[in-house]
Amino acid sequence: MAALTPAAPPVTDAPAPARRPGRPRAGRGWRGAVLVIAAVYFLTPLLASFVFTVNDPVTGFTLDAYLEIFSAEGFVSSLLLSLGLAAATIVTVLVLTLPAMLAARLSAPRLRPVLEVLCTLPLVVPPITFVAGISTVLRWGPDYLATTPFYMTLIAVQNPSFPVVLVIANVVLALPFVYRALDAGLGAMDVRTLVEAARNCGASWPHVLLRVIIPNLKSGLASASFLTLALVLGEYTVARLLGFQPFSVWIVTISGSNAAMSVAVSIFSLLLTWLLLLVLSTAGTRRRRQS
Repeated sequence: MAALTPAAPPVTDAPAPARRPGRPRAGRGWRGAVLVIAAVYFLTPLLASFVFTVNDPVTGFTLDAYLEIFSAEGFVSSLLLSLGLAAATIVTVLVLTLPAMLAARLSAPRLRPVLEVLCTLPLVVPPITFVAGISTVLRWGPDYLATTPFYMTLIAVQNPSFPVVLVIANVVLALPFVYRALDAGLGAMDVRTLVEAARNCGASWPHVLLRVIIPNLKSGLASASFLTLALVLGEYTVARLLGFQPFSVWIVTISGSNAAMSVAVSIFSLLLTWLLLLVLSTAGTRRRRQS
């Protein structure tokens, strides 16, 4: 007789995986409470300031304080000056920092601690000391450089329509934040492998930087631009002591003439800064998702 083949056991459905227990309601409640407290803490002063600007004891609700902003003397010029300084500072600090960090990572790794110390050094120098040094140099220059070509350069960097000296000062102040943002972005990618692959394919160094490194570093560049923009729009000490009037200095100057309009200008500048930062943050997030 032929051997009987044992029948295969019937196939049964695999047991459904156990569901993860949901988060306890107590944890979600604490999270909601923290968010509510934070919202009240940040939004209450803004709401009180807004009510102060729109509530007139005689006429009631009015938006005259906000309408007067756009017709106030110096508003457009100071705002455009601050935006121009921010754009120039972002471009300058990225052009100076990114190649230096790439060179330190690829060719001279031992210099990375030195570069880090140099870029973070402005954090330990008080802004008032920093601007005092700049003022001393600007006062010293006309006396000792009057017979040299550097005299006109020294005068040109102090042009009130676009003070290049503020760009230089803002670049120094932004170095620590830009370095940290770019260092985090470079640490998240294999720079050496990408550069060697591109060089083996015959790409030049400018091509490697513009077509290989920058597209993979867009999130880090967006973060660095985000921080630099916030710093330049809010910087007051250096510009005020050097005698220039960007938007932050103009806000303080205009605050003594009209209380309601000064508060309205502060709210407007805060919303404008948030809008610009949101645009940069959204652009960086979108590019990160696309990559």
